[in-house]
Amino acid sequence: MRAQPDPQSATRRIRLGMVGGGDGSFIGAAHRIAARIDDQFELVAGALSSSPERAHASAVKLHINPERSYASYEAMAQAEAQRNDGIDAVVVVTPNHLHVPVARAFAERGIHVICDKPLATSLADAQALAQVVQAHGLLFLLTHTYAGYPMVRQARELVQAGELGELRIVQVEYAQDWLGEPVEQQGNKQAEWRADPQRAGPAGALGDIGTHAYQLARFVSGLQVQELSADLSTFVPGRTLDDHVQAMLRFEGGARGMLWASQVASGACNALRLRVYGTRGSLHFDQEQPEQLWFAPQGQPARLLRRGMAPHSVSLASESRIPAGHPEGYFEAFATLYRDFARAWRGGESGLMPGLRDGLDGMRFIEAVLDSHRQNARWVTL
Repeated sequence: MRAQPDPQSATRRIRLGMVGGGDGSFIGAAHRIAARIDDQFELVAGALSSSPERAHASAVKLHINPERSYASYEAMAQAEAQRNDGIDAVVVVTPNHLHVPVARAFAERGIHVICDKPLATSLADAQALAQVVQAHGLLFLLTHTYAGYPMVRQARELVQAGELGELRIVQVEYAQDWLGEPVEQQGNKQAEWRADPQRAGPAGALGDIGTHAYQLARFVSGLQVQELSADLSTFVPGRTLDDHVQAMLRFEGGARGMLWASQVASGACNALRLRVYGTRGSLHFDQEQPEQLWFAPQGQPARLLRRGMAPHSVSLASESRIPAGHPEGYFEAFATLYRDFARAWRGGESGLMPGLRDGLDGMRFIEAVLDSHRQNARWVTL
């Protein structure tokens, strides 16, 4: 049980293990790159595939000691918890249905957790996992990557500083096109599990990218959603889960908004966009242009704020790694979440790190959308 860092925690890298994310996994590679950027972590163990042969082959490519390449996450959790040099945290990059059992197996042994989203496939499972993590006093990072962009944190700071006044409208959209055809029937492994309710859970695009859009809107605005009315669609014939979601949102305090997430929007790559309007001004962020944030004060020309040059503290050195004009992007945003985790593990503040609260909010959102859709888009309370 190593819920607390050891006496050498200030002078060594954090030892990571990874479950899932083996050779060929985009998200596994993204986690590993992000963990290396600030030189705070070292990958030392893994159960990288449900196939022991693929797991071992992946471990060899990643220079993991063969004795710490495991055939199952259960064996890994048990063995690593007993080692003096065992892992400090586990990275969970499996299909959704394994998030809770894997995270729980390690949390019960006092090992911190870094987990891909969504947190679970049901709110009840998410709440049960949260109880275990909290009972053991563990850190839990949920990798909502876009919360790591400096200009997203800049936007949050502007809202909190009152630069937009009282918020009125929050609009968020996340459009992709990679599931516009039935690629899950054509050998695409990433699409295959996402289209399978047994592994993805009851939500398709809703859980995969809708939760990212929802977290971004909540993160920047700081507002809670009180009610929503939602409609799910499945456009590709033969597909079981949704590939398109639309939801109207009623926020606390009277603000209104809409969320649109689609993986069948032809020509869209990774078009995550957020617009926030208040009584004094508005903000517009486009994930495909992450160095920029548009700020439009009421009655004045819009201003383009750029990372490293904006007049507020968050977008300066504390959240950036290189000078303005040298573009930072997705991997650096991902690495910022890992840096938040490392800071907290070493005894500092966790800051803006997404965690269990974001995961539980995401699951409440998923279940409310599903509930509303089943009732022909009836308004439901979160």
